Amino acid sequence: MDALFSSEGFATGAGPLYLQLQRRIADGMARGVLAPGSSLPAERDIAAMTGLSRVTVRKAIEALVASGQLVQRRGSGTFVAPRVERLEQALSLLTSFTEDMSRRGKSVESVWISRSVQAPTPEEVMALGLGAGDRVARLERVRRSDGVPLAIERASIPTQVLPDPEAVGDSLYALLETHGFRPVRAVQRISAANLGPKDAELLGVPPGAAGLRIERIGYLPSGRVVEFTRSLYRGDAYDFAVELKLAPEPERPAQ
Repeated sequence: MDALFSSEGFATGAGPLYLQLQRRIADGMARGVLAPGSSLPAERDIAAMTGLSRVTVRKAIEALVASGQLVQRRGSGTFVAPRVERLEQALSLLTSFTEDMSRRGKSVESVWISRSVQAPTPEEVMALGLGAGDRVARLERVRRSDGVPLAIERASIPTQVLPDPEAVGDSLYALLETHGFRPVRAVQRISAANLGPKDAELLGVPPGAAGLRIERIGYLPSGRVVEFTRSLYRGDAYDFAVELKLAPEPERPAQ
């Protein structure tokens, strides 16, 4: 690490000094000199070792924090961000987060934010087809796999389907299936999002980091809506894949 922060190697005409330091730190992470989870020296120490100003050092580090390569913890310092394995999820299968991770041999954990029964919002009334006096069970949690936060899930379920939100364990779908309410089809909408400060903190990424917003409405075989879920996924961890086929050629009328 001493060589990484040596005063030698900074060249005039090779671009701003903060960019040279930024590239040097990024290269050190790529080569494993700075391992995931390892801490960087304090800014004043980096400045002393490199001969650069603290303003220059701070600018280089802030750029790496903004890109998600470094993370800063108040009162603890600056650390190399853990590597996140990119996961590919097929869009043709209706599965739960727990099922997806279990199929990959990964552990699953839910960090609950809230579980409650509430009066529905207008959006929930429309999505779930609720009537006057109906209520919804709201579930809000961070979904983690092998200790890494990957998604924030906010689900709304009619209380006729889920009267007690506290009964939900790791898998909402597993509980619904035991009562005959598991969705068999869903309509899903995916859009890009930049994570706000609160959601970014829950997912362990910098504010403004890229994310994927996924809205799912799940249906029973009868066509009844039983699930309205809005999730935020880390953009650096997920790839969503779908198989495409040529449309069948229209039949030609008989001559």
